[in-house]
Amino acid sequence: MSPLFIKNMTFKEKVNTLLQEALEERPSLFLIDLTITDAFKVIITLDDDNGVVLQDCIDVSRAIENNLDREEQDFSLEVASVGVGSTLKLVRQYKKNIGRTLIVTTNTEKIEAELVDANEDFIILSWKAREPKKIGKGKETVQKEQQIPYTEIKEAVVTVTF
Repeated sequence: MSPLFIKNMTFKEKVNTLLQEALEERPSLFLIDLTITDAFKVIITLDDDNGVVLQDCIDVSRAIENNLDREEQDFSLEVASVGVGSTLKLVRQYKKNIGRTLIVTTNTEKIEAELVDANEDFIILSWKAREPKKIGKGKETVQKEQQIPYTEIKEAVVTVTF
């Protein structure tokens, strides 16, 4: 990008353009959130199809910081990976977590189950449940599966087991 073109942009446009350029160089890395406060504190949250490593954050930070002039606009910059236990926001995050256990909250229920599939419209969860036997007394373990459209998901978090 030409320096003259960058000079005519607002601070937020410059940051966004530099961030997009940095992400284009790393196809597995993707943006979760970009916040620029009125005090020019830039907070970037990233994720990666294979997990974010420290070097990814350093590279993105340098790509932005080295192309902005602090004489023109003083700012602070924070680049971080999405935290463990953070809410899933993008379809791409659901796809990368297939096979892991999620806690999904909808308008009507809270389900802890394995994410078995994710596409552009919905996710499919699978879990075992104890239900009354159809014939006789007692309970039996049954395999349950449910398709949930993204529009019905209030919150989804990957569970961490140690």
